[in-house]
Amino acid sequence: MATEQTFSIIKPNAMKKNAIGAIIKKFEDNGLKIGAAKLVQLEKSKCEEFYAEHKERPFFGELVEFMTSGPVMLMCLSGEGAIAKNREIMGATNPADAAEGTIRKEFGDSVGENAVHGSDSPASAERELSLFFEKSEFVNI
Repeated sequence: MATEQTFSIIKPNAMKKNAIGAIIKKFEDNGLKIGAAKLVQLEKSKCEEFYAEHKERPFFGELVEFMTSGPVMLMCLSGEGAIAKNREIMGATNPADAAEGTIRKEFGDSVGENAVHGSDSPASAERELSLFFEKSEFVNI
């Protein structure tokens, strides 16, 4: 398996729980490293661009409102099979269905407020990373 990069967001509900350290520890304990990171308050327009694929879905407005409701931690995770590994560490989208020990099981509140986001493919990772990071910000890859 090749070394790859993926995009991750620690969402506002997990930030309110002060779970940044615990979540990052799960990534690092599973062989992923932080290649770039920043704490930001998402602007509505940037959030709408990020979630553009969901624009026609009924939950779009609620999703944007939630994601702009507080600070988030944006990260590039790097490692062997980083995309699949990150998705495994995150757990199922619905925290009620997520496996014990996964981030969403431990810190998620609902399908909409599920603590973290992770890219689902190499193409998504590339698009998402380029939306939030300049090439010069990748310092640990």
